[in-house]
Amino acid sequence: MNENVLEMVPFMDSERQSGRAASAREKTAITVAPGDGIGPEILDATLRVLDAAGAAVAPEWIQAGSGRGTSSGIDSASWESIRRTRVLLKGPFATPQGGGMKSLNVTIRKTLGLFANVRPCVAYAPYVPTRHPGMDLVIIRENEEDLYAGIEHRQTDEVVQCLKLISVPGCERIIRYAFEHARRTGRKKVTCMTKDNIMKMTDGLFHRIFEEIATDYPDLEHEHLIVDIGAARLATRPELFDVVVLPNLYGDILSDVAAEMAGSVGLAGSANIGEKVAMFEAIHGTAPDLAGRDEANPSGLLLAAVMMLVHLGDADVATLVHNAWLRTIEDGVHTGDIHSPDASTRRAGTRAFSEAVIARLGEAPRSLRPAGYGAMPPVAVPAAPRRRATARKELVGVDIFVNFREPQANALADTLRLLAGPEFTLEMITNRGVKVWPGGYPETFCTDHWRCRFRAGVDAPMVSPESILRLWSRLLTARIEIIKMEHLYLFDGAPGFSLGQGQ
Repeated sequence: MNENVLEMVPFMDSERQSGRAASAREKTAITVAPGDGIGPEILDATLRVLDAAGAAVAPEWIQAGSGRGTSSGIDSASWESIRRTRVLLKGPFATPQGGGMKSLNVTIRKTLGLFANVRPCVAYAPYVPTRHPGMDLVIIRENEEDLYAGIEHRQTDEVVQCLKLISVPGCERIIRYAFEHARRTGRKKVTCMTKDNIMKMTDGLFHRIFEEIATDYPDLEHEHLIVDIGAARLATRPELFDVVVLPNLYGDILSDVAAEMAGSVGLAGSANIGEKVAMFEAIHGTAPDLAGRDEANPSGLLLAAVMMLVHLGDADVATLVHNAWLRTIEDGVHTGDIHSPDASTRRAGTRAFSEAVIARLGEAPRSLRPAGYGAMPPVAVPAAPRRRATARKELVGVDIFVNFREPQANALADTLRLLAGPEFTLEMITNRGVKVWPGGYPETFCTDHWRCRFRAGVDAPMVSPESILRLWSRLLTARIEIIKMEHLYLFDGAPGFSLGQGQ
């Protein structure tokens, strides 16, 4: 067993398990948020189905989303409700594109430690048209870091940056959860996708930890694919995949692609799992053009609610609801997004669709595979990872980013070589990641944003924070506009920074 194996905690805490065992009729409080756009309609439809099925839940209503009078879109009382019930069932939240408040979805996930986003992608052919009738996979997306850290800056007139943050604990938790999910749900293979041929340190870390953790699951197949070819294979041969684990951005994109391939984004639900709290939602957005028209498909949120019932230990009710939904789909009662002349018998609105599901409670599908959650063991949730041993860290240089309007790297290099002094040597200059000095080419287009790498000079083999401050001061005195600085470290002798082109 790997020494870095994480401790597991139950998918449902023991307090809830014992409470539900004591009284099957005892209701569990859950927090519900209607959200924006079509959210109130699909949540109402979902709760009516749960009530008719006898789900032992007691909703606590909160208001959250755009236009709620707070900069974050959620007030303190709503936070307290979620933290108290530890379960949130929600409609979609609107987030302005390109400006306005941060994504409330992202805020909730990160604030409450909901590190795993679980999205089943299943085809329901021939009742829902799809080119991939055998599709049945689960995408497990890291939920807290990557580019979704939301750390962005405009640094010059021409350049903005977004920081991609990948951590060892974040990788360990999501990857181990993916293997646990595969094992506990009877799946056979876990596929990891990254772009570590380009992002060798961030995506490289995710890949390396995947390979480490895979050794603890010899009963499961595992593979790694570069995300571009992996996405191509997913789009054309989804039957090759079983459980797919990805960093945040790739997982967000590919889970929507996979849901649409299966038949419709409107059919896909998701679970956001943390050690203490879980959130359940449809994967689609607010669809404001459908709001108030009784046309939205509640299936995504209803299937998310089925995942919630499994999480709460209501396996029987989860099975009851899921099978009634499958029978409704089989009978051709379809909302507009999946309606087709060949497969549909009736075009139903939001409310009528939920009533059709209620009418079929107690029935099972005739052709589609019936749901059955009673024999499924709970998925273990990795607890907070233990810290790894501290590496030996050596400061060997500094990357200083500067705003320089002239498009010629040689002019900047001539100035910086004089300012480097005896303590440093100017090693290279890059522009948008391309090495432009020494040995650059005139065809390379340059912006006003330059990375200048300084390493220890021949007369000063050691780099110290004090020597870096002196270099910084010399540049400021010469009116070089410094944007930011990154120290260059060796960790146990290995570079903790990307190397330049040709190095």
